[in-house]
Amino acid sequence: MTPPDHAQIRRATEADVPALVDLVYDLAEYEKARDECTLTHAQLHTALFGSAPALFAHVVEDETGIAGCAIWFLNFSTWDGVHGIYLEDLYVKPETRGKGYGKALLAALAKEAVDNGYSRVAWSVLTWNTPSIDFYRSLGAVEQDEWVGYRLAGGELTKLANEAS
Repeated sequence: MTPPDHAQIRRATEADVPALVDLVYDLAEYEKARDECTLTHAQLHTALFGSAPALFAHVVEDETGIAGCAIWFLNFSTWDGVHGIYLEDLYVKPETRGKGYGKALLAALAKEAVDNGYSRVAWSVLTWNTPSIDFYRSLGAVEQDEWVGYRLAGGELTKLANEAS
């Protein structure tokens, strides 16, 4: 899918790191969790372009510059026996929404998955984010409501790590 308005979907480059960091902070603000976001340019650069990159990104670029991004990594399905894509962040700047950029970014990830024999593209969305939920449903995405996400972080992560031999 080619986005309208002469926009281009492409893999992120090292030069895109500052814009990507800004988009991540914008997303954190939108998700009412800005104070939890501590990403640095150096961290993102290493994750995307270091000696063993484990993170990948696509951007949508239009006449205004980088207008949105999809930041993702590979996961693995032991049941399918192949990788999948986990979409960590999908964000399009508010002023460029409604132009098809989000759909074009997801289409690029779907193509990445199909071209590489991956079995799925998966992501999480906050329960109150009804515009995004409606958008995902319009694409045919199916809620995984029988699964509950869990997270171990901070002091509790350290406490459990200290119990390892």
